[in-house]
Amino acid sequence: MIDVPRSKQFNDVYFSPQDGLAETRHVFLAGNELPEFWRGSENFTICETGFGTGLNFLAALKLWKEEPQYERPKELHFISFEKYPLSGAEIKQYLSHWQELEEELEELLAVYPDALDHGQCYVLDVIDGVRLSLIIGDVNEEMPKLEDGSLVDCWFLDGFKPSSNPDMWSETVFSNMARLSVAGAHFATFTVAGFVRRGLGEQGFEVRKVSGFGRKREMSVGTYNNM
Repeated sequence: MIDVPRSKQFNDVYFSPQDGLAETRHVFLAGNELPEFWRGSENFTICETGFGTGLNFLAALKLWKEEPQYERPKELHFISFEKYPLSGAEIKQYLSHWQELEEELEELLAVYPDALDHGQCYVLDVIDGVRLSLIIGDVNEEMPKLEDGSLVDCWFLDGFKPSSNPDMWSETVFSNMARLSVAGAHFATFTVAGFVRRGLGEQGFEVRKVSGFGRKREMSVGTYNNM
């Protein structure tokens, strides 16, 4: 196990002390049926609630790069919200443990801003074909500002456990997820909290429990059935 960073605001870890990268791959990549789900798409958009250390983004970036060009989307757009952004130095410190992500980490840090201001969206062309839109601020204030219409193909619902950070798991977030989702959009999250599953269900998401990562017995995944 590694020394896992902990949020000062929420007194919760950024990723699993068992293996954060394995957790990301199980919960967010496999949970959203990636890479199978994006195959055949010209463009594919992932939206994440809680950028944190950027581990989920790097894992998605690596997966996209490893896919044959004829199977992966030509353009991958990764949108992520973060209220308390880390510095590039902190991200490097926390993620350099994973040597297999060394190249992707360098690619992110090469374009990562020196300063991040609240209410701003930083559009970062990380590599050719992959764009990161990093939105700094409260997700409940910033997500409603995204343009209407079908946009998001799958959701990474991350942002500390609901008991630590209940504002991240709000009706505002769930309703805007429905507003922004393409028909059949996927979501995945580590939590099976009842109010989260009910909130998503009320917005037209089919929610089901599947096996969780490590010591966590269950997690939630689902599909948006356009209401």
